[in-house]
This record gives sequence, structure tokens and C-alpha cells, in this order.
Amino acid sequence: MYKNLLKILILMLFVLLSKFSIASTEISKLIKNSNVNVIFLRHAIAPGYGDPNNFKLGDCNTQRNLSFEGIEQAKMIGDYFRMNKIKFSEILSSEWCRCIDTISNMGIGKWKEFAGLNSFFQNFSDKSQVTKTLYQKLDKVKEGELILMVSHQVVISHITGISPSSGGIVLYSTLTGKSKNIIINYN
Repeated sequence: MYKNLLKILILMLFVLLSKFSIASTEISKLIKNSNVNVIFLRHAIAPGYGDPNNFKLGDCNTQRNLSFEGIEQAKMIGDYFRMNKIKFSEILSSEWCRCIDTISNMGIGKWKEFAGLNSFFQNFSDKSQVTKTLYQKLDKVKEGELILMVSHQVVISHITGISPSSGGIVLYSTLTGKSKNIIINYN
């Protein structure tokens, strides 16, 4: 009985690693061949829609937060980047708790909060100020850099034209303005 269970676990691990390996080749090639210097990551799974009316920046009790599945998803995204040996020159996060918790649970290095990634979906942040700050940052990203930006669907779609799902990755080149949605099965 234990031998069969061990075989099943080894097979599951092999399948999981195989998925990452296939994706590894693809994402590494895309980053290199497409002049990608920014990776946008939508925060991990945080059930619900928008934020409560009593939203307060810095107070996670007033925000939509990661579920258990979201925490596990964030860990898998971190594993994915590590397995693919993707190193970032800078890691930035929206000031929203679900983005901070995503990057914290990924465990891939030092990061900073950046107001240019904050959500303007419900006008808790001013869209013109957020986008101005983000565009100023994007204008300074150089060829050869690779910056991870953890943000929200509304911000990512505004810049790239792509609306990623929770935990979704969008590769972006500030040099060409082109973007590509990457679909990864973390399960």
C-alpha cells in the first residue's frame, strides 16, 4: 500500500516538474528573444470583487486578501521563477495587501512598495497619478534589466492591453511596447 502511494507521489512530482520544465524553456526564450524587461504579475487569488467601502491603505482588515489557495499559488509562482532561474534586477509591489502578500509568499528576494502599481478600480487611488508614476518608471527601465511588478488587473490591462487572471503573468518590453500573456498551470 505504501509503495503504491509513494509511486503515485513520485509520478505527481514528475508531472509537476515536467510542466515547469516545458514552461521554463518557453518563458526563458520569450524573455530573451522579445526584449522583455518587465514582468507584470497580477496578485494571487483573492476571492471577491474590488474592495470593501471602508478600504484603508495599510489596513489589511479593510481589504480583499489572499485566500489559502492564493497563498499557495503565490508560493508556486515563486517556485516557478526559481526553477526557471529568472532573476530580477528590481521587484516592486502595489501597496495593496493582496499584492504585498503575493510577493512576500513568493520568497524570491527583496522588494519595495510602489504607488505606481496601485489599483484605481474603485478610485481609492487617482488613476492619472498612478499611471503617470508608472509610465515614468517604465520610461527609465533599461535594456538588460528585468523588473517584476506585482499589481492589479486594471493597472496591467491599462499598460499592456491584457487582462490576466489571478496569478497571471504578462511579459512586457518597454523597448517595443509589446506584451505577451503567459498561461502557466501551477496545479
